[in-house]
Amino acid sequence: MPPLFIRKRSTAGSDEELLRKYAEEGDIAILGQLYERYMHLVYGVCLKYLEDREAAKDEVMSIFEKLVTALPGQEIVNFRTWLYVVTKNHCLMLLRSRKSEAVHTEVMVNDPTFFMENSSEMHPLDDDEESDTDRLRECIGRLKEEQRECIRLFYYEGFGYRQIAENLGMEEKKVKSYIQNGKRNLRICLEDE
Repeated sequence: MPPLFIRKRSTAGSDEELLRKYAEEGDIAILGQLYERYMHLVYGVCLKYLEDREAAKDEVMSIFEKLVTALPGQEIVNFRTWLYVVTKNHCLMLLRSRKSEAVHTEVMVNDPTFFMENSSEMHPLDDDEESDTDRLRECIGRLKEEQRECIRLFYYEGFGYRQIAENLGMEEKKVKSYIQNGKRNLRICLEDE
């Protein structure tokens, strides 16, 4: 299961030699050669934590991509052990993120006032009056593009923070910020009307 984007090179050299060579040359093929030695380990750890073969395969590739930026500047004594720890932490963070998304979704589903953070009124889309829906659409149209897109994906498409971040190519923190600020701006816009 070697990464498809890495050209084959000889497998000669110890882990330390390949790490040194990668640090000097920055050639991703060298890193790929080193990573290929331990892909079975990475896949096994991912499978153990994620309990899903396809998700484990996806994360094997994500971890390789993470190494490209995480490896420079690291002083690694034993690459195998270091990679195991990186993989384990990656999977635990992923599980924590999924759990957080599930809790967030449950809170939103069980609290009809969650969107507007105002317990005295329901979500404007719950009203049958078309004028309220039109007002909401107008206010959404006034939002900055990032806020508008995050609000749309989160509330209308049902995406979680992580999915939105991946879809829009931004950090989860930014997504959360855009949603929070978008909700505040919508509330202000709707109260002004």
